[in-house]
Amino acid sequence: MEPHVDAPGLDAKQQGAVLSARHALGFVILLGVVSLLSDATYEGARSVTGAFLAALGASGVVVGFVAGFGELVGYGLRLVSGVLSDRTRRYWLITMAGYAINLLAVPLLALAGRWETAAALMITERAGKALRTPARDAMLSHATSRMGRGWGFGLHEAMDQTGAVAGPLIVAIVLHERQGFQTAFAILLVPALLAIGTLAVARFLYPRPQDLEALPARLETAGFPRVFWLYLAAAALIASGYADFPLIAYHFQKHSVVSVAWIPIFYVVAMGMDALAALVFGWIFDRLGFVTLALVSLLSALFAPLTFLGGFYAAMAGMALWGIGMGAQESILRAAVAAMISRDKRGTAYGVFNASYGLAWFLGSALMGALYDVSLSTLIAFSVAAQLCSVPLFLLVARKLRVADDE
Repeated sequence: MEPHVDAPGLDAKQQGAVLSARHALGFVILLGVVSLLSDATYEGARSVTGAFLAALGASGVVVGFVAGFGELVGYGLRLVSGVLSDRTRRYWLITMAGYAINLLAVPLLALAGRWETAAALMITERAGKALRTPARDAMLSHATSRMGRGWGFGLHEAMDQTGAVAGPLIVAIVLHERQGFQTAFAILLVPALLAIGTLAVARFLYPRPQDLEALPARLETAGFPRVFWLYLAAAALIASGYADFPLIAYHFQKHSVVSVAWIPIFYVVAMGMDALAALVFGWIFDRLGFVTLALVSLLSALFAPLTFLGGFYAAMAGMALWGIGMGAQESILRAAVAAMISRDKRGTAYGVFNASYGLAWFLGSALMGALYDVSLSTLIAFSVAAQLCSVPLFLLVARKLRVADDE
């Protein structure tokens, strides 16, 4: 039984809506805490994995391949996970298993003495994230329907990225004290265990997140709408042109753009901009719709020349733009999927979306890793061109959805 809401001027139905909205917000915040602690764990590690692989003797091609293949596994497995979550309806079980694998692989990096072992653990961490993401996002989509999907996913992403700032800062402090990579990875066991504990609390308090959906279920027997596939093509272009941070960190170390201790600080800058962009562009998305994605693509396309050609300050500006793009990708790209797909198919839709996105990310990362050893200017041209090509597609999606709404 829901508690009484003392809200003068509201009838019983309106008071119930206020209660439901607060209940939904509580769920988003609680999962946001889980993501905060999780990102402190694996983003803390990922802020130095490129440098760690380089220290273990890996080449630029290896770094690019490992980063890209990790994302391929991390996104490709989401297709299986998404379909499985919709068919079994075991969203919580799949989410909790994925978080355990995702988080516990990180402190095990402290035991890696060869780049092959470190690479295997990095890929395992991505696999765990793949397992839990579609089910978690499907649960989040129910709650965010009550507060604006852009804002709801943006709030979750902002909390997520707060952890992504804290984790690299922890690692930077450890490296500044000359304790080494292994000590930094071992310390990350603490937020990993806290995240798993918080997730268990969320499972206890919200056993049926689907009940948070603002609108009644709209069941569909047909496949996804055509506009979804057009949207998917635009997102794939963004993914293929986005350089993964391990390759950027490798560049910073190889060319001494910044010292090793500064590399995680640059990542902190990016994650801070990520969190801010998620909130700002999430709010804008609820008002302008898919045009917002085109605006973000124009802005983030500038990161590559600044990051790979600039000195200290230009590279920092490039990382800020890189973070803005990531913030949009991790918030409004997810919110847009929920806006197009009925709730009974969202786990599958998130799986399809993420698998396609990850395949594009893998191919782009592998190509940019190879281009890095051959022609840095060609790498930059590819990155900028791929992102700019997404702009007309996002505008076309926005137009088609407006037409559909008017009919």
